[in-house]
Amino acid sequence: MNSKYDVIIVGGGAAGFFSAINCVEKNPKLKVAILERGKEVLTKVRISGGGRCNVTHACFVPNDLVKNYPRGEKELRGPFHQFGAGDTIAWFENHGVSLKTEDDGRMFPVSNSSQSIIDCFVSTAQKLGIDVLTGQSLQSIFKGDDYWKAETNHETFRCQKLVLTTGSNPKIWELLSDIGHNMITAVPSLFTFNVKDKRISDLMGVASNATVRIKNTKLEASGPVLITHWGFSGPSILRLSAWGARILADVNYQFILQINWLNDQTFSETEIVLKELKLASAKKSVGKKAPFEMPNRLWESLVIAARIDPETKWADLSKKQLTDLTNQLTASEYSVNGKSTFKEEFVTAGGINLKEVNCKTMESKVHQNLYFAGEILNIDAITGGFNFQNAWTNGYLVAEAISAIRD
Repeated sequence: MNSKYDVIIVGGGAAGFFSAINCVEKNPKLKVAILERGKEVLTKVRISGGGRCNVTHACFVPNDLVKNYPRGEKELRGPFHQFGAGDTIAWFENHGVSLKTEDDGRMFPVSNSSQSIIDCFVSTAQKLGIDVLTGQSLQSIFKGDDYWKAETNHETFRCQKLVLTTGSNPKIWELLSDIGHNMITAVPSLFTFNVKDKRISDLMGVASNATVRIKNTKLEASGPVLITHWGFSGPSILRLSAWGARILADVNYQFILQINWLNDQTFSETEIVLKELKLASAKKSVGKKAPFEMPNRLWESLVIAARIDPETKWADLSKKQLTDLTNQLTASEYSVNGKSTFKEEFVTAGGINLKEVNCKTMESKVHQNLYFAGEILNIDAITGGFNFQNAWTNGYLVAEAISAIRD
């Protein structure tokens, strides 16, 4: 069987649906199909944001927005001027889904459910006559003179424009390599750090603001650090993992993590504060209450790590103990041995080399009428709705370019 369409979109995820819907809305004459290899579409949308779907981020200045992308910062500046976070909010509002902003800038459906986004996409696609075909696993692609042929495990499709939104699917990457695209190897991006250390073994669930660094690199991030039963997580750790994705993969996730639990407070500034406490709180126990902004349990653990009995009076601290405590506070070192996936949201760095894509249209520079959107590109972001924003922007630009098709 040979099915003919104007546009075939391979991948029934966020970028695929957004591309398809915008294509038909901009040019209702287009015959469009979405091919999805699984039994269900939009599975990643369903689980994202803990089932709430972090649609975008309330960051409305393109030059600020791009700073959240370890890979793609330069290339996304222009696209975000075309379709940014404000456009995303308006688009969903126009399609019956209102978004709300949380304190940290993340934006979710007012319903607090990813089902709102899924229902919006599925019903809109249906209304526009877009064919959504599941169980269609792409086996090969072939470029004809003025058409593309896409062969799945069930049938062969022909189209004028082919759009790939398949994320980090190794099989598709292989097909693209075979037709001349240079694929940048995928490595995990957002992940947490596995650490076994007695200083944190009883602190599961404790969170504190800190500055984290990877020793002997320039990698650094600030923000909340969460202690878990396997090691460290939280926004600053995830940011570090995103920016350090390739460096950390190269060392097989074995490295030294340095933490300044007092953020940007230096060793000498901290030492002065501790010496003042030695005088001002002479008769008080050192481990009783944290004199800095941090949970008391974490403070007590660092006091013990500096080989100080928590019941010791401030006046009785030796010079060496003060130095050791200052070190624990401003330059604690932890041996990281491996990583863990952040929730179910597996994000990778890698994909199609952005030099081979026209980022104004998301069209391949290697083959005409071949387009890309979403994580199949070598673009990834930190958490907070930024990966989805990239999918919406890519999908919009693809639709803009494709909708110019004329009979």
